[in-house]
Parts: sequence; structure tokens; C-alpha cells
Amino acid sequence: MTGKQQFLKTVYPIFQKLTNLFKIHRNILQSNTAAVTNFFDLSVTLTTGKTVSMETFKGKKILIVNTASDCGYTAQYDDLEKLYQQHKNNLIIIAFPANDFKEQEKNDDAAIAEFCKINYGVTFPLAQKSVVINNTNQHAVFKWLTQKDLNGWNSQVPTWNFCKYLVNEQGNLTHFFEAAVNPLGQEITSAIATI
Repeated sequence: MTGKQQFLKTVYPIFQKLTNLFKIHRNILQSNTAAVTNFFDLSVTLTTGKTVSMETFKGKKILIVNTASDCGYTAQYDDLEKLYQQHKNNLIIIAFPANDFKEQEKNDDAAIAEFCKINYGVTFPLAQKSVVINNTNQHAVFKWLTQKDLNGWNSQVPTWNFCKYLVNEQGNLTHFFEAAVNPLGQEITSAIATI
């Protein structure tokens, strides 16, 4: 962990309180609209090089998070891992490391995986470094998450690192949580508990 990363991890609780107080990155969207195209037709290549079909996770809720190693919200990896451990019978979390916001993910896939495991004990799947914002290189999963003609209702792209999208057991996008919404907060845990 670099000095900057250690500093960010240390000040994260204060940073989180300030973003909550000033309602920065706290937007939450939700809908019960059915998807237009099949989410389970998509796949993701993990940092291990293994390609996994989203069909593998059918029957579980899927929380998809765009992440970065040098962000004020990076310490959310710890809360994401706790959330995963608490709900892994009915929840899968997939992190998509991305360098789309202010050069906050400069590492390659192997370094990202090592950083997450050593510093936060991450055991949930990590995708290969991806583009999550709207452009020609946007990962197909994020294209589906952010285009309402695919997911049925949402066009909200990530506004910063650690935005979260919740897909239900049937492959419908149900929620978008902006970066400051804590993974262990009531908003997300209630959404996961909903059948």
C-alpha cells in the first residue's frame, strides 16, 4: 500500500461522514422495470483471465461496483467484503476496476488483485480493468447497466468510483447507488434483503 493509499484508508471514515453530511455522491435510483435484453447473456473476464458468464450467477442478486485503488472511497473494499461474507448465499459482488476518474487506477490486473487481497481481504470476483463510462470502449456489462434500451429504465453512468448497481435474481436492474452510499448501509442491505 502506498503512502497515499494508507492516508486515504485512514481518513475514509471522516471522508464518508462529510460526503453524507453534504449529500455528495448520495443519489439512489430504483425501479421494478423488466430488462429489455437478457443480462445473463453477458460475460466478464476476471483478473485471473477466466471468462465467466453472468448466467453462472442466476438466482442470486449481483452487486456490480466500479472501483479504483487510489480513491477516497477505496476503503469501501473492506465493507464490500463484509457485505459479501454476510450474504454470499444469495449475493455475488463483482468489482470492475477502472481508471475513468482522475487516474485513480493506474495498476495492471495482477497488481489490482494483489492490492485488494492483501489490504482488504477481497474474495469476491474482480473483473479485468475496464472502461465503465460511456464511450466506444465501455465494457458490455456497463453498457447494459447504463442504457435504458437494454436494461429497461436506467441511463445513469457512474459519476465517480464505487458507484453500485444491483441486479436481481431474474436479471433485472433494480437499483443504482452513487459512490458515497455505504455498502453496509441500510439502503443497500435492505435492497439485498428484498425478495
